[in-house]
Amino acid sequence: MGFVNKAAGSKQEVPPLKKSEIQAVEKYLHKKLGNQQIRLDPETVTVDSVEVFIGDEFIAVVSRDTEDGELSYNFHMAILEEDLDELED
Repeated sequence: MGFVNKAAGSKQEVPPLKKSEIQAVEKYLHKKLGNQQIRLDPETVTVDSVEVFIGDEFIAVVSRDTEDGELSYNFHMAILEEDLDELED
């Protein structure tokens, strides 16, 4: 089952992220960031994204991008000012 892409009036069906995509991106993040506790939670999959956790802490979102016919995955992490304040203690 896919999701309807409502961007720019499109009615194109967009398939949700596959388990194999989630596993491949998770493995890539483990290697690149040197942290085996990073996990992409398949229970949080939306149209084209999945939430990223370290342990139980939500840290980012990975989204699939197929713009211009090329497949890529974007890692988006917001850092709140209050999170930076925790480091000063």
